[in-house]
Amino acid sequence: MKSLGLFLRNPTGLAGLSLLLLVIIAALLAPVLFPGDPLDMATTPFIWPLQDPAFPLGSDSLGRDVLAGIVHGARVSVLIGFASTFVGVVIGTLVGACAGYFGGRLDDLLVRLMEVFQTFPPFLLIIVLVSIAEPSVATITAAIGIVSWPTVARLVRAEFRSLRERDFVLAARGLGYGAARIVFLEILPNAAAPIIVTTSVMVATAILNESALSFLGLGDPNLVSWGSMIGAGRDQLRTAWYLVALPGAALVITVLSLNLFGDGLNDALNPRARGR
Repeated sequence: MKSLGLFLRNPTGLAGLSLLLLVIIAALLAPVLFPGDPLDMATTPFIWPLQDPAFPLGSDSLGRDVLAGIVHGARVSVLIGFASTFVGVVIGTLVGACAGYFGGRLDDLLVRLMEVFQTFPPFLLIIVLVSIAEPSVATITAAIGIVSWPTVARLVRAEFRSLRERDFVLAARGLGYGAARIVFLEILPNAAAPIIVTTSVMVATAILNESALSFLGLGDPNLVSWGSMIGAGRDQLRTAWYLVALPGAALVITVLSLNLFGDGLNDALNPRARGR
């Protein structure tokens, strides 16, 4: 409760949370606000923002509604961002917990595995994985999750190594608790704070990676995303700059909200902040 109070008194964290909630609400309400296919031609091409009240953010070179594309693009970004982060956090937590708690040869083996994954440039590895399979939300989510887990694994491993010899862990062993119970019910809750903070950064990174893939033409061709909108509008950058600026602004606002939210969580969950 004290951490919650610290967060609620943090204007940076609250601003990030408010912006993030707006993006999530827009993503959830996209089928209600714009029930049609955002890739369908809705009007004449190159209507500028505020020129037609029916299309407040204008239309692109094919007559598609820019506002509908941005709102539906939020669905793709939020879905892939949170789903891929979930995959990365689950894999990284399991690997890091095993390495940090058991140590020894298992720790050496898992650390070598982390190093193998970290020798490849992350985005290049994502491109390779997505190119092998047909680009879709599922494959993009899996690729980003597979690439992102070593960051969590190293963090969890360090936390477990520092906690595994604490008194409450020794007491749990003395009571005959099994390794699984000690790992998931005793140590992991005490290591949750840095994992939660890292998760917000991972979501922002996942959204940027998905947008970059879509910009390069490696996104799901059946869905509109902010990256694909920016990629489609770059050819008209001089004559219709809003086609790049508007989805780009949505991307910036979302990533900024996640970073501000993460900073607020860090201040609230940081032990030094609790002591103030």
